[in-house]
Amino acid sequence: AAYVNNLNVTEEKYKEALAKGDVTAQVSLQPALKFNGGGHINHTIFWTNLSPNGGGEPQGELMEAIKRDFGSFGNFKEKLTAVSVGVQGSGWGWLGFNQGQGCLQVTACYNQDPLQGTTGLIPLLGIDVWEHAYYLQYKNVRPDYLKAIW
Repeated sequence: AAYVNNLNVTEEKYKEALAKGDVTAQVSLQPALKFNGGGHINHTIFWTNLSPNGGGEPQGELMEAIKRDFGSFGNFKEKLTAVSVGVQGSGWGWLGFNQGQGCLQVTACYNQDPLQGTTGLIPLLGIDVWEHAYYLQYKNVRPDYLKAIW
């Protein structure tokens, strides 16, 4: 809710700056748009990806693409886990689709940077690796949290 509320406030200020032709104000509001808009987008994807009855391997076209681009589900899982563990500070581990190349890619984004807006990849699976996502249960042991995500 905080991301959405702050995004709404920032969008209103941005509309005012556009109407006034105030480019300086528009530029100064862009970090807040990116952070709060990204926070909203990223968490919307994250909550959709999670399930108390989830886990296991995907099926169908997604599994075929994972095998094609990573060799196996195990290889994909290891790569996304390693990228997610490797985020220094706060951010996200992602599986995205590269439309131009027609393949899946694993990458990380820092803070609340939205995957598509910053890399062009279409987000398929996002893992929140901000410490607040796991600290109460896993303390500072991010790898244990990632095991539980899978």
